[in-house]
Order: sequence, then structure tokens, then C-alpha cells
Amino acid sequence: MKQTKRRLVDISVTLENNPYTDPPVIAPTIDYMDHQQSWPQMEEMFPGLTQDQMPGRESWAGEYLHITTHSGTHMDAPWHYASTTDGGKPAYGIDELPLDWCLQPGVKLDFRGFPDGHVITASEMEAELARIGHELQPLDIVLINTRAGSLFGLPGYLDAGVGIGREATLYLLERGVRVVGTDAWSWDAPFKYTRERFEATGDASIIWEGHKAGRDIGYGQMEKLANLDQLPANGFMVSCFPYKIKHASAGFVRAVAIFEE
Repeated sequence: MKQTKRRLVDISVTLENNPYTDPPVIAPTIDYMDHQQSWPQMEEMFPGLTQDQMPGRESWAGEYLHITTHSGTHMDAPWHYASTTDGGKPAYGIDELPLDWCLQPGVKLDFRGFPDGHVITASEMEAELARIGHELQPLDIVLINTRAGSLFGLPGYLDAGVGIGREATLYLLERGVRVVGTDAWSWDAPFKYTRERFEATGDASIIWEGHKAGRDIGYGQMEKLANLDQLPANGFMVSCFPYKIKHASAGFVRAVAIFEE
């Protein structure tokens, strides 16, 4: 009997002190505390203990995080998009996202050939699915490979990649998809390009249009994925369980692609 071998591909980014992963107003910072700096904490918790009594005179290492729920690889919940979803029902937070959405077959769509700021349409979504020969199934996890993935942590990341428009998002959701993801900073087009279009047209419907599709059908949306260029179009599973934060708009995800070979 042939045994299968499991291969895992990490499709999450690393949270770090980096000025290019998010706009300055929400940029994450990590304060590191080594085994010596933490001694006052240990001393307070164990009265009478001296540092000389500890092996190597070391206590514990730790970190303080100054972040949002949208720092690093994360999954947005319907509450992020609007106060209601699914026909006017109260939008739910990340802690209420169904678990069975988060371990499903993965599908990768490659839109790296489109220019930065382009908004993918339903017909372009359909054409890419036809190119890879995949028919969407309910609960497929659809991952969008953009140019942005190659720039994470570098200047230009925030303005790189395509966005997924309202009609393309609904194209997926109407076929039973409930979790999607992108290696770009946002599911929608980089804000730089949306601002320019809004200034030129005054059309507010283009602002955050992919996210706002969640007002119609609730879904989970991963952003800042990594290594999507290492994945085939399909034939793998995705594990992407979000951290439970009470009625939060998002939760951190260690997203992994799983192959049985």
C-alpha cells in the first residue's frame, strides 16, 4: 500500500518591524524583551528569588505588540465590511466565522499579468478559471496571486497588484465560495488608484467595492498572503483558521497550503 507524504507550504507573511507592510497610521511595531530585560517581571512574580539562582542568570524572553487585527496575514470578517450582511442580518465577527470554511480545497488564480490598480471583473475571473480548467465548488478557497506578493516588505508594496471588484467578488460568492485571499495589501485595488478614479469621476461606488460585496453575502477575506507563486492552480488544501477575538473585524491567520503526495 502506497503511503502518501504530506507537504506544507507556508502562505503567511512574517510580522516584523518593517515600515513598508502597512500605511504609517496602522503600521505594527514589536518591542522585544530579552532574558535579562525581563528579570524585573520574574522577580516580582517570585518574591525572594535572585537572578543568580536562575540558569545562566536568565529569565524569559517576551514581546509587546502594538498592532491591529489587520496586521500581518489576517482574515477579515463580515463585520469589517458593514454592520449588516446576508439580507440585512447583523454582520458577524471573526469569532463567529464557521470553522468548516477554513479547511477546504484551494484554487489559485494568477493575475500577475494585469497592471497595478486594475480591477478584476467577473468575466476576467471566469476566463482565468477556464484557463486553468477549474469549475468552482462550494467552499473552495480562492487565492489571488498578484504582483504585490513579490514586493512584501519593500517600497511599493502598498500600491502594487490588482483588486477584485464587486462583480468579480459576487461571482465567487454566488457559486458558494466563502473564503478568499490575496497576496496584496487589500482585496480591493490599491487605494492610490481608487482615489485617482474617485477624484476623476466622483463615483463613490468604486470605493472598497470588493469588500462591500460582503453586505450581500457574508464571507471571509484573507490579505497579505505569501508564496502564492509556489502553488499550482489547484490540487491542494488550505488551512486558514483565524484567531478568535470577540466580535472583531479580523483575526490573525497562519495560512498553510497542504499537499498530499
